[in-house]
Amino acid sequence: MKIGLFGIEFYNNYLPYYKQIVERLEKENVRISVYKPLYESMKPHVKFNKKISVFNDYQDVRENVDVMFSIGGDGTILSSVTIVRDTLIPILGINLGNLGFLSSIGKDEIDTTITEVLHNNYILDKRTLIRLHTNERLFGDMNFALNEFAVHKKDNLSMIKVHVYVNDQFLNTYWADGLIVATPTGSTGYSLSCFGPIVAPGSENFIVTPISTHNLTVRPIVLPDDSIIKLKVSGRNKQFMGGLDSRYEVFNSASELTLSKCGFRVNLIQIASASFFNTIREKLNWGIDKRN
Repeated sequence: MKIGLFGIEFYNNYLPYYKQIVERLEKENVRISVYKPLYESMKPHVKFNKKISVFNDYQDVRENVDVMFSIGGDGTILSSVTIVRDTLIPILGINLGNLGFLSSIGKDEIDTTITEVLHNNYILDKRTLIRLHTNERLFGDMNFALNEFAVHKKDNLSMIKVHVYVNDQFLNTYWADGLIVATPTGSTGYSLSCFGPIVAPGSENFIVTPISTHNLTVRPIVLPDDSIIKLKVSGRNKQFMGGLDSRYEVFNSASELTLSKCGFRVNLIQIASASFFNTIREKLNWGIDKRN
């Protein structure tokens, strides 16, 4: 088996866990491939006793990786999706950060989880992505997101207007700081912080959530994910920000933004003993009596 190690940054306080992962994989005679920027940061601190390979991009992982270990937090998983894309390479999220909805494997579960993965004792959780189409080809060939597409005003001036059409039927004009169109995966991210609902993976929905809307009676709405959602944005400032997960581009009021379900899914590894409902109970402290 060929295991890829992916991370955005190297943190010294995570050093014991990097060493633990590498030593365990080498002990199991697994072929290791490391994301080149991460390898360059790890090299002075982590000893590799066996030959490894490195990968830089989407083209490299197709040949060098069977399973991707995303080491960090949820933001690291979102970045790993831009590397894996449509290869169907399973992604295991090892959470060295804080909350970790997607990277749900904790520091104390690393060894047991590696054992489960090497014995193929896991479930593939197939997650829907959202794709953006524009005349300007914003984001190029990385015009997809696991969590959400978000529109924001570009500065701190007045609110913007986001005109939303669903399957060519007018839904609403949102007077707000912005608008989020989230996948079920993204329902526990930015959308949740704007009072959007939690939607279970596999629900085949998109969630449209306004950001700081002017009209307090406007609420998030859940749509089927086979919907074609078109956005037109206007405001005093003619430039706006569009974000796919953590990647942002500037566009103007002449742009028409079309959102639809992506043609491929991403496989997240879920250990059999875990579940989405376990994760949200744990991460959101549901059922805990705070009065004590």
